[in-house]
Amino acid sequence: MDLSAFRSSRAGKWIAVWLVWTLFALFFTSQFALQSQFLGKPVPFFQVLMWQLVSGYVWFAMSPLIVYLARRFPFEKGSWKVAIPFHIVAGIVVSLFQQGIDALILPRLGYPPGAAFGSFWDAYKFFVSFNLHLSLQIYWAVVGVWSAYNYYRKYRERELQTSKLEARLAQSRLQVLKMQLHPHFLFNALNAISELIHRDPDAADRMLTDLSDLLRMSFENLEVQEVSLKQELEFLNKYIEIEQMRFHDRLVVEMQIAPETLDATVPNMILQPIVENAIKHGISPRASGGRIDIETARSNGHLEIKVQDNGLGIPFGDTDNLPEGVGLSNTRRRLKHLYGEQHKFSITSAGKQGVIVGLEIPFRNYQEVIP
Repeated sequence: MDLSAFRSSRAGKWIAVWLVWTLFALFFTSQFALQSQFLGKPVPFFQVLMWQLVSGYVWFAMSPLIVYLARRFPFEKGSWKVAIPFHIVAGIVVSLFQQGIDALILPRLGYPPGAAFGSFWDAYKFFVSFNLHLSLQIYWAVVGVWSAYNYYRKYRERELQTSKLEARLAQSRLQVLKMQLHPHFLFNALNAISELIHRDPDAADRMLTDLSDLLRMSFENLEVQEVSLKQELEFLNKYIEIEQMRFHDRLVVEMQIAPETLDATVPNMILQPIVENAIKHGISPRASGGRIDIETARSNGHLEIKVQDNGLGIPFGDTDNLPEGVGLSNTRRRLKHLYGEQHKFSITSAGKQGVIVGLEIPFRNYQEVIP
């Protein structure tokens, strides 16, 4: 912690306390002045103000002691049985002491008007009899205000700590979900290579090179949850190149990417599982192969992404009971953790053939979010 900032913070709090006691003195000054006017024995305003400021600043000087006592004996579970009797006694002692200071100073400043005390003891008895109850109220008010402030501070600290723990938990869950994608994707890519290694060794060799590049890109962003759409598409293109070697001309992928969306922030490895699912369940089972269209757009402060294939489609168009593998189920959970209710993820039938996967998330510029 910055020591100067800490000191300035403490100084600011005590300046605020000083202002409160000053306002306290002004309040009682106005009350006394009005009463003296009403009784026909007016006292100069500034003389009354001097009396009240002296008394108020005595309380200000004693505030650190009262706060210390309130901190030392708080009204909390397990300690209030000790705190209540302690503060009853402490309140009386502090009030008697404060009245003693008033009795020592204020008569020399002409308070109370027209009174003449033969000794300090006479003045002290007068001040105690007239003002002790008010002093007790002030003591308990200071203890109460500090206790309320302390309770609020602890509540805020617990709230902040809870939010930090929830954020860490969410981050851990996201990381687990993301890490599940790496072996899943790797095994699928290796299976694709094993299919070609005897039939087309050159293609298998190129796939291994592309897979090496793909894994390097993947591990570079291993701890990163969000990347720019441009980075995500670079990763996706490497994956598509591997799949197109396996399918040859049976797989066509077209992209219509709005230029203004390239700097948008998206979850890392969010598109690859969706495209993989389209290839595995939509395109691969068809002898003639198929086509995948990927589109992005910016609309009303959101990034919209659509992945559509013309594959086998959804059996009977039943999207409610559509089974989801690791890729799509993880995609749903990651989006929920990252964006809560601010995202949309849908899987719909594209008519007689094909599936449309729609994704909508808040549009955030990657350079502004992660400089």
